[in-house]
Amino acid sequence: MSTPGNTTNLLELRGVHTHIGAYHILHGVDLAIPKGELTMLLGRNGAGKTTTLRTIMGLWQVSQGDVRFQGQSLKGLGTPEIAQRGIAYVPESMGIFTDLTVKENMLLAARSARNADELDTQRLEWIFGFFPALKKFWLYPAGKLSGGQKQMLAVARAICEPRALILIDEPSKGLAPSIIQNLVTAFSELKRQKTTILLVEQNFMMAKALGDRVAVMDNGRVVHTGAMRELAEDESMQQRLLGLSLGAHQ
Repeated sequence: MSTPGNTTNLLELRGVHTHIGAYHILHGVDLAIPKGELTMLLGRNGAGKTTTLRTIMGLWQVSQGDVRFQGQSLKGLGTPEIAQRGIAYVPESMGIFTDLTVKENMLLAARSARNADELDTQRLEWIFGFFPALKKFWLYPAGKLSGGQKQMLAVARAICEPRALILIDEPSKGLAPSIIQNLVTAFSELKRQKTTILLVEQNFMMAKALGDRVAVMDNGRVVHTGAMRELAEDESMQQRLLGLSLGAHQ
């Protein structure tokens, strides 16, 4: 964990508690996201990973502690204002508009473009390189896409313009291996460009392939932080922190 005010950390959660109704979900989360790296957020189901992302985005309110982005507190800000600061969020539900076309979905996500002519065509072609189906189905309603194609669109919406930080919740869930490989390629390229990403993922092979840093949650707290490589090479640590058995993630 870094010292407070460390400028190499783009995002810091300090002693964050979150209540949802009568339920106390996060119990003092301390988490530092280094600038220009991909941090994996791992943990068993119900550990608090999704709630952590939703709290960062202001969808759930911080009841105690603080969330700081680029040195400024996000506490009490609404989700639109947090997004305006350069944070993109890909929820597990994907968050796409099924009645709109792929093109319209992308246009809505691009804050700097008022119409399709103002979309960054060079960046679009770069995205189509990872997700060619989006080019093929550009004028189709998003609701007609397959599950994998919808996930591609959700990620494409988050990266249609450069963002300071991208939060992504379980992008590989339920997807075919070929689609997962497309996502790995896209995230690897974003990493190469020093995009800061916080990625929640149950697929340990994907986590091993992409993670620079890792934080593991359990019962609403971060119980381990370190280099992803160290966790990937230590099967006893995987068993202790994640309940992964030998060979379960081959």
